[in-house]
Amino acid sequence: MTTVDRGACPYPFSEAKGLDLDPEYGRLRDNGELARVRMPYGGEAWMATSYEDVKTVLGDPRFSRAATLGVDVPRTTPLIQTESSILTMDPPDHSRLRKLVAKAFTMRRIEMLRPRAQEVVDGLLDAIEAQGPPADLVEGLSLPLPITMICELLGVPYEDRDRFRAWSDALLSVTAHTPDEIQAARDNLRTYLASLVAQRREQPTDDLLGVLVHARDEEDRLSEQELVTFGVTLLVAGHETTANQTGNFLYTLLSKPELKRDLQLHPDRLDAAIEELLRMTPLGNTAGLPRIATEDIVLSGTLVKAGEAVITQTASANRDGGVFDNADEIDFHRENNPHIAFGHGVHHCLGAQLARLELQVAVGSVLRRLPAVRFAVPVEEVPFKEGRLVRGLRTLPVTW
Repeated sequence: MTTVDRGACPYPFSEAKGLDLDPEYGRLRDNGELARVRMPYGGEAWMATSYEDVKTVLGDPRFSRAATLGVDVPRTTPLIQTESSILTMDPPDHSRLRKLVAKAFTMRRIEMLRPRAQEVVDGLLDAIEAQGPPADLVEGLSLPLPITMICELLGVPYEDRDRFRAWSDALLSVTAHTPDEIQAARDNLRTYLASLVAQRREQPTDDLLGVLVHARDEEDRLSEQELVTFGVTLLVAGHETTANQTGNFLYTLLSKPELKRDLQLHPDRLDAAIEELLRMTPLGNTAGLPRIATEDIVLSGTLVKAGEAVITQTASANRDGGVFDNADEIDFHRENNPHIAFGHGVHHCLGAQLARLELQVAVGSVLRRLPAVRFAVPVEEVPFKEGRLVRGLRTLPVTW
């Protein structure tokens, strides 16, 4: 068991480019190392890169998210997290909040939304086809689909999308916005959700935000701060991740025409293909949210002491050769795919089933309705966003 501090490596290892994963993650994982890294803010942390270690950190209650609240912990973003949310809670508080909305995200309830998702996608593709090539699949499809779905589910006016998109974009910034701009975006989103809460009090609704207001006012299961923050979290997470991954998945398929052809010839493999693209496509530009060890714990033969921070790189874990055959290859025929793209443990993504549905409908519909779809510019000219927590395309120009 290693207990000696081997010195910390500056992190991130390099600037993320497109959908590439820095090879240092694979080296650390394959050598069975727990990396010691020096974060841009808050000092040093351990970083887990193997499937086993990442699942342990995400699933073991001895690694706490709540212990990071209001503390200058090692992290990639400039602002210290001071407001409690479902993302910074441990059980039982986390369990209490999650239970309030879990019924809205069950597999059965989400599957009932498939016709509506298909209707939205069909309308968007109708507009794209009517416009004619070239078209931008980011503004034309991958952004409006999840925004529409989460607005309808949560009860947020779709016509406000430009406002909360701008705030959301700043909120997920690392270097693209200043700390003051990030804080202002956070404040504006909270004020916006608070106004919607006030509307629900005067005119109760049966949407998800209305359910949360009822839980606050009638059942005393939410504080006012929890209510507003929960709304912000659901709104931002409900569209940002899926919007970016929809564009990323389509980019991958257009970059690898053999995969596109395979899926078009065998549309019955769509669900398996989406799972494989989830496994292989990194969403975050860096490792994930920090957790604090509440007692001494050994990972990969290295002692993590109580009070030390650990971050996880799920994209690396999803390419662990000890779990996945030909782990660095995209294989739509993969039969066993226990990826952890949606996390693991109590913080497993609440909206995983909704994201799957939207990705299946969007990708499947594009391949079916635009069979000759291809890049409208050289692939190296397709622009990715920079300075943000998540990877995504600024535009996806296509023709057909």
